[in-house]
Amino acid sequence: MSVMPSVSRIPLKIGVIVGSVRPGRFADTVARWFVSEAGRRDDMDVHVIDLSEPALAAELKLSLGDDGAPSGTPGLAERVGGLDGFVVVTPEYNHGYPASLKLAIDHVHAEWRAKPVGFVSYGGMAGGARAVEQLRQVFAELHTVTLRDTVAFPMAWEKFDEDGRPFDEGGPAKAAAVLLDQLDWWGRTLREGRAARPYGG
Repeated sequence: MSVMPSVSRIPLKIGVIVGSVRPGRFADTVARWFVSEAGRRDDMDVHVIDLSEPALAAELKLSLGDDGAPSGTPGLAERVGGLDGFVVVTPEYNHGYPASLKLAIDHVHAEWRAKPVGFVSYGGMAGGARAVEQLRQVFAELHTVTLRDTVAFPMAWEKFDEDGRPFDEGGPAKAAAVLLDQLDWWGRTLREGRAARPYGG
């Protein structure tokens, strides 16, 4: 007789949301590095949600009144709904986060609820800290749990080599490990909670 694995042992499905859509964005470098760090773990399945993907870009334009239609791939709400937690990779633009990210967040509703959200940020001297603090307020309204610890890259374009790896491997890797451990705890706790009793916030 086969034994079903306990819910707690099933790998978490984690979405890494790439929040910038600017041409020449530095987000690709930061996101690839973080995905590689998360990929070292066997307790998480990582799914990248890049807001510049053509299908997602078309879908989000619909909320602005665009007449285009997304392709037959799963929509943003469906993708978010199938995940157990999220890490948002965000730059800081003019002391805030990108408009593309706000549009995507607001495009989804109940699918965010009772799930953890972590942040990897980059920017100038503040390393994206002001963008993250604003995002915490937004995600609180959506009934998520935002993680205390973050990964931040001040003056990010000076911190990575030509292969997309941080010159200082130790510090960022340690910060990522702390964030992922928190994501693991909250992700499993909230997944079990939703399975036992649907969230009715």
